[in-house]
Amino acid sequence: MSSTVTINGLAELKKLAGSELGTGEWIEITQERINTFADATGDHQWIHTDPERAADGPFGAPIAHGYLTLSLFIPLFSALLDVRGVTTKVNYGLDKVRFPAPVPVGSRIRLAARLASVDEVPGDGVQIAVDGTIEIENGPKPAAVLRSLSRFYA
Repeated sequence: MSSTVTINGLAELKKLAGSELGTGEWIEITQERINTFADATGDHQWIHTDPERAADGPFGAPIAHGYLTLSLFIPLFSALLDVRGVTTKVNYGLDKVRFPAPVPVGSRIRLAARLASVDEVPGDGVQIAVDGTIEIENGPKPAAVLRSLSRFYA
């Protein structure tokens, strides 16, 4: 486990390029969280929201939406790196995302992350690329593997 890395400003952020940020704390994926995500997105597919039917389905239980798992990257990442001394933080996009394994209800997930790069962008900012693996506790494969892009402006 690692604690939150807190840095101040873009100069300190640039020095972290290539660094492992560590592994965060476990969070549980509950049926309530899955249902709330389904309500927010309109994706009520039975493999996510119908525990009885999902018990007889391909995964033996309801599973989290892949995009629910992906959306948890932000709070999981924010627990690993706190960038202070900037005026704006923006999600810029994703270079690649894969969902190698489903996340059954009741599972716990966490993020292992590496700050792959920090590059200057116009407007007194930097773009960071973060390689992240969202692990499933006791799972043989990760729930998600991704490269996230964010921008920070002074």
